[in-house]
Amino acid sequence: MSDVRTTHGKRGVVYAITAAVLFGASTPAAKALLGSVPAILLAGLLYLGSGAGLGLWSFVSARRGGKTKEARLARRDVPWLVGVVLVGGVAGPVLLMWGLAKTSAAAAALLLNLEGVLTALLAWFVFRENFDRRIALGMAAIVAGGVSLSWGGTPEIGVPWGALAIAGACLCWALDNNLTRKISAADPVQIAAIKGFGAGVTNTILAFLLGASMPVWNTLTLAMLLGLASYGVSLVLFILGLRHLGSARTGAYFSTAPFVGAALSIAALGERPTLLFFAAAVLMGIGLWLHLTERHEHQHEHGYLEHEHWHEHDEHHQHEHLPGIDPRGPHSHPHVHPPTCHTHAHFPDIHHQHDH
Repeated sequence: MSDVRTTHGKRGVVYAITAAVLFGASTPAAKALLGSVPAILLAGLLYLGSGAGLGLWSFVSARRGGKTKEARLARRDVPWLVGVVLVGGVAGPVLLMWGLAKTSAAAAALLLNLEGVLTALLAWFVFRENFDRRIALGMAAIVAGGVSLSWGGTPEIGVPWGALAIAGACLCWALDNNLTRKISAADPVQIAAIKGFGAGVTNTILAFLLGASMPVWNTLTLAMLLGLASYGVSLVLFILGLRHLGSARTGAYFSTAPFVGAALSIAALGERPTLLFFAAAVLMGIGLWLHLTERHEHQHEHGYLEHEHWHEHDEHHQHEHLPGIDPRGPHSHPHVHPPTCHTHAHFPDIHHQHDH
């Protein structure tokens, strides 16, 4: 059984890190676009690109007769989804775009590691996800790196509004991540498309009300394509990571995103790293390593659980099927997990949300 759970865990790590690479690349690209697009409008266009692209994919797939193996969103998921759109889709991107306008892209990219820390803190102390000393030390190292970057090595008079805005965006996305975990068993493309449309339309209308005008077509196209890759596809993969790893661990692996963004910022935008930049990178790297090398294994009990999600028949999924459901290969349908007790390596995924 441990082999099955290890495989699922590795799959979740791949999902989370790939999502991080796609999102990390958006930081220097968005910084470049801010010269010709107001911050709020750019946030709207990024999410509109995400929603439109994923919505088109779902439409074309359905027209070709494709049938998703994922569970559809249910009515009970609506409150969580509304929170995801408002906090993560509207407030978070606006704060990030405003912060980027006042902060170097390389420093902003590494500051985004705070999202993983805040995600973990909310997961541990609000949503009661388990953690141990190794995970806490890893997060402490990431926080130390973030503090180094926000100070920047140069004392300034006044409030560092750019750094605070980026930290605020991280807090919004931390709450977003924990809310998204509540609905991560459902179709991730459907979740990301709805979030993209809702956040994109809201931010774009707000931008126009504040006096923004539509950018030229090539800028508009670039912004929407960037949003599809870095906000749309990235979010789909992140949700899959949440399903396998839980909020805190997925947030930790997603912390590789700032390193991708920082490297691209230095290479493409010609920004010069400081000694504090390298010190912060080392601290954050140590924190990430502590998370990547974690192993959590103990005897635990599963209570009675009834839900619906994409699954294959493994040790956790041995159940009967109604007529018309092919049990061979991946599929989705309502099913029951009877109470059981066993020991294996695991993460706080959708099946392991027990007390410790």
